[in-house]
Amino acid sequence: MCVTKKITIIIVLISCDTIYVFLSDPGWTSINRGVLICDECCSVHRSLGRHISIVKHLRHSGWPPALLQMVQTLASNGANSIWEHSLLDPAQVQSGRRKPNPQDKVHPTKSEFIRAKYQMLAFVHKLPCRDDDGVTTKDLSKQLHSSVRTGSLETCLRLLSLGAQANFFHPEKGTTPLHVAAKAGQILQAELLVVYGADPGAPDINGRTPMDYARQAGHIELAERLVECQYELTDRLAFYLCGRRPDHKNGHYIIPQMADSLDLSELAKAAKKKLQALNNRLFEELAMDVYDEVDRRENDAVWLTTQNHSTLVTERSAVPFLPVNPEYSATRNQGRQKLARFNAREFATLIIDILSDAKRRQQGKGLSSPTDPLDLGIDDDQHDYDSVASDEDTDSELTTQNNNNTMDSSDLSDGPITLQEYLEVKKALASSEAKVQQLMKVNNNLSEELRRLQKEILLLCFQVSKPEKHGSGTDSDYDNTQTYDLSLRSDSRQGRGESEEGGGGEAGEPDPTLPCTEDVILKTEQVTKNIQELLRAAQEFKHDSFVPCSEKIHSAVTEMASLFPKRPALDAVHCSLRLLASSASRLQVECRKAAPSEPGAPAVDYQLLTQQVIQCAYDIAKAAKQLVTITTREKKQ
Repeated sequence: MCVTKKITIIIVLISCDTIYVFLSDPGWTSINRGVLICDECCSVHRSLGRHISIVKHLRHSGWPPALLQMVQTLASNGANSIWEHSLLDPAQVQSGRRKPNPQDKVHPTKSEFIRAKYQMLAFVHKLPCRDDDGVTTKDLSKQLHSSVRTGSLETCLRLLSLGAQANFFHPEKGTTPLHVAAKAGQILQAELLVVYGADPGAPDINGRTPMDYARQAGHIELAERLVECQYELTDRLAFYLCGRRPDHKNGHYIIPQMADSLDLSELAKAAKKKLQALNNRLFEELAMDVYDEVDRRENDAVWLTTQNHSTLVTERSAVPFLPVNPEYSATRNQGRQKLARFNAREFATLIIDILSDAKRRQQGKGLSSPTDPLDLGIDDDQHDYDSVASDEDTDSELTTQNNNNTMDSSDLSDGPITLQEYLEVKKALASSEAKVQQLMKVNNNLSEELRRLQKEILLLCFQVSKPEKHGSGTDSDYDNTQTYDLSLRSDSRQGRGESEEGGGGEAGEPDPTLPCTEDVILKTEQVTKNIQELLRAAQEFKHDSFVPCSEKIHSAVTEMASLFPKRPALDAVHCSLRLLASSASRLQVECRKAAPSEPGAPAVDYQLLTQQVIQCAYDIAKAAKQLVTITTREKKQ
């Protein structure tokens, strides 16, 4: 698929939970978190469940082009910093709060960190409370409603991470955020909203859907994509069985047929009648659970084709059944886990019945009153689990479970089954396992750490050269509500701080002692240019270039600092200048260690030295970005 091959070119920043790894061929992604993840972290992400992290393989899974572009855009623009906001504060490093190192064990060190990061949201940015009731979900949702018409995916993801509702209905505008994104032609924003649960068929105050908005605005591609999103569940189920999706121009459903579909057992007939008698709410819940099970089985198949089989049996890397979702009842969670015990034929029969009944229900061919929840064809006297299993549990039948997930292609009249194709790929890869192992060792720890920090610095440099612009508010689709500062800031104060001498002036007035923004940006560009020269030297292992590069950086930092007053009125400026100066000094000290040592002196650990040098460079770039942000904000007041 050309889109997935393109990923090797367009991805420039990969956010892993333990380290940034610059690869030409990345592995997995968490779609709703906007980050790319390594194989190690993937197993932990999957164990969290789709309600926490929606995991997908970049090469072995089918990708709608717009969805892939959305993930790439978030990953390359530092979405990982949203989930690690507080860890970027230097004070957290001094307090011992840090990310796990690459050499740390997956369990418990890395897994506990990933759970804290994505399940507990322990490191996300906390907005300051206002004088009244604080920042409410409604406030955040209104801002999301305004922001989705722009191209700033990171801003919208940050709002969603704080609790903004993707299906928020604006009481004054009479629309949802998806209506606004559709009207503006923001296809990537629409993808993000749908991932977070936005309904493509939701009506506005006049009964028009986001698809209607897109068509009326001439965004035909977006309108067609929204139709696909509306039928994502049934499309995914059909593709799982027969490898085809409907075109939605000649019909919205493809219903595969079993070769002996007329020869149904009495148990199957009874189960089908119960499914047809479910009310719409219970039917939708069952369909969503089966969709999650399809996703689990497909990811399991991909995992088997891409992993080193010798480590698969020793690592806690498998997901033998759907993880517990605490928002669901115990009964529903038990039913979800029972789906894993269906063999391929039983599971295919259930999917076909769901597809058939979904089509019937949409066409309005109703049945009589609803009955009890569906009996999934397993005797209640033979419980699969005595209680709802924990996502920490393991299953000794894991290796045999995946072998039961295949089905003879002759059972389907519509074509080959996807899992069979996966198993064929698995067999081919198994014959070249030695080559796979060799490729897995291409990136050593030094190059990983170097490229991680290099990309972070380049991202900061890009943000410095393009300071945030605030809209004029003249467009009717924008709210006149308060805009909350979602940028990364080291200062705890909002607005203008008081002068150390007590003469800070009135709140809200610009600080006349600050230099003009253009001068600050000009000096910052010189700093970042010198940093990039240092990074190239580090990447090429030219350690003898460290000292001259650090001297250039120190000189540029001194010139930049001279633009600001010696006793700045704002605490934020003071802190940033202090970080800038101290980091430049530390950089010089570290770089001098790379100079040729005297005979008999201890050998230099260049791997550790390079990590320290690049960390100092990152701190300098971060401080420079903070100064540009503060100056821009103050001058606009």
